[in-house]
Amino acid sequence: MPSSLLWSDSLALGLDVMDETHREFVALLKLVDQAAESDLLPAWQRVVDHTQDHFDREDQWMRSTGFSSSNCHTMQHQVVLQVMREVAHRVQQSRDSDMLRDMSQQLGEWFLHHAQSMDAALALHLRTAGFDPLTGVVSMPEALPASVIHGCGGSVCSTTGQAVAGATA
Repeated sequence: MPSSLLWSDSLALGLDVMDETHREFVALLKLVDQAAESDLLPAWQRVVDHTQDHFDREDQWMRSTGFSSSNCHTMQHQVVLQVMREVAHRVQQSRDSDMLRDMSQQLGEWFLHHAQSMDAALALHLRTAGFDPLTGVVSMPEALPASVIHGCGGSVCSTTGQAVAGATA
């Protein structure tokens, strides 16, 4: 079953580098959905590689602007990548492409919610501080938090960094 995740204005967060990375993710996920059996694992690996770079970049932005490395946003990144890699491994062993196609569907659903909640909060935080994602320069350091943000910065997390039920599903 295809992920049916399509790029739309509802995914645009007003941070060009983040939006472009998200567009690329959506396009790569679509390639997985359309891949022939023989191309499925290589297409999935491109999504995994892209997602690793994508998450590493966001995690670096969070660290440089006062988000804790242990926040729930970063933890979601770690869990999702672990699951993506595990599914690839299992499919390599079993040749059960349905498992990978199901994961693609679930990943698309997860991404929609993640982008509209946690990434939206991060994009707002970065814009507020005048953070340039290309250079890492913060033009309004006075707008950075006085202490490290331990939650995700969005409404889906408590102040202790624990995700609300279902947010990490």
